[in-house]
Amino acid sequence: MESIFKLSERGTTVKTEILAGFTTFITMSYIIFVNPSILADAGIPLQAAIAATILASAFASLLMGFYANYPIVVAPGMGLNAFFTYTVVLGFGLHWTVALGAVFISGILFFILTVTKVRSYIIDAVPPSLRAAIPVGIGLFIAFIGLQNAGIVQANPDTFVALGDLSQTGTLLALFGVVLAAILMSRAIKGALIISILTTTVVGMVVGAIPVPQGLGDLISFELPSIAPTFGKLDLKGALAFGVFNIIFTFTMVELFDNMGTLMGLLKKANLMGDKGQPPELGRAFISDSIGTMASGILGTSTVTSYIESASGVAEGGRTGLTAVVAAILFLAALIFAPLIGLVPGFATAPALIIVGALMLSEIVRVDFQDFTEAFPAFLTIIGMPLTYSIATGLGLGFIGYTVVKLFSGRWKDIHWMMYIIAILFAINFALRV
Repeated sequence: MESIFKLSERGTTVKTEILAGFTTFITMSYIIFVNPSILADAGIPLQAAIAATILASAFASLLMGFYANYPIVVAPGMGLNAFFTYTVVLGFGLHWTVALGAVFISGILFFILTVTKVRSYIIDAVPPSLRAAIPVGIGLFIAFIGLQNAGIVQANPDTFVALGDLSQTGTLLALFGVVLAAILMSRAIKGALIISILTTTVVGMVVGAIPVPQGLGDLISFELPSIAPTFGKLDLKGALAFGVFNIIFTFTMVELFDNMGTLMGLLKKANLMGDKGQPPELGRAFISDSIGTMASGILGTSTVTSYIESASGVAEGGRTGLTAVVAAILFLAALIFAPLIGLVPGFATAPALIIVGALMLSEIVRVDFQDFTEAFPAFLTIIGMPLTYSIATGLGLGFIGYTVVKLFSGRWKDIHWMMYIIAILFAINFALRV
């Protein structure tokens, strides 16, 4: 342990790392329930989606632990899974195998950007206001999906959306789950979201909204869920034929900025930034994420990313990759609970989407609202994602808006040369849709 993870050098112990890994897993284990339900909406068989989610999380977290030696756990990203299902599959009308192909190719592109250092150029090119706006817009998009799944909002021919029928049992249970999760979160209870999901499910059984398990076999099973329906089913030709810029570029960009923001924040919290303020193994962390993303496409789930919930493990003293390895082992152990995961209804997972969406709004404080040339493009990004039901469209509106507003306000020197290229590519993409 000492030679692999450098425990003494980072001032930690095996006991501390195990506790940190367990804490992180409990905090983010809601993804085991939420991600399969989102992928199922795309047409992926639920049991295969459960297996793919767990295996991709375990594999990517093991990579992060052993290769980068960081206490950061990796799993299918919230927002990226929504883009996978609701934009790529349901929005563009593509088969989920094409979406998996796009995930795999985006992993290759992310890997190339990392090893060639182009990643640094892109990050430097995008202004802080847009970098902050991206997670905020994704948060609103996720929350909107959660509100829909809960039945709290619904379609309306006159106003597009309206308040849902709050007398419906499922909607009432979802509201109960939201309130419960919010109370637990406000009291800093570890595992607030997973507690909310399981409690809402149990209450749903009590009131007859969902069937009650008839035996232990309905909750756990040592016959692990099969990944055969999704393993290796990715359609690379279909993804490339649809257009690299439509989906692959968006997967890559969101993954890039999501990972960068999460990693830098967590490593700073863990005092692992290095003497010059640059984490020594940051490149290895990005490589781990990119390989994990390629594995996601092969296994059958949406893109993996570093999880901000790893902060709970860091707060418990996690400082090395052993934290991530412990969480990965717990993910694998969760495979036996596949029957239970399959029982959890949409009204129980919807509250998690709403709460996660709310948490992602915190980055809005980084937008300079005193400078309209910064605030307006950020606004376009934030409002564009939920209202167009597309993360890609929100990104495009923001990048084009920033370039145009800065250029015609005489502040062209603020624009990095790469922003012109990205904005033009987005403009071409929009024009081809007309």
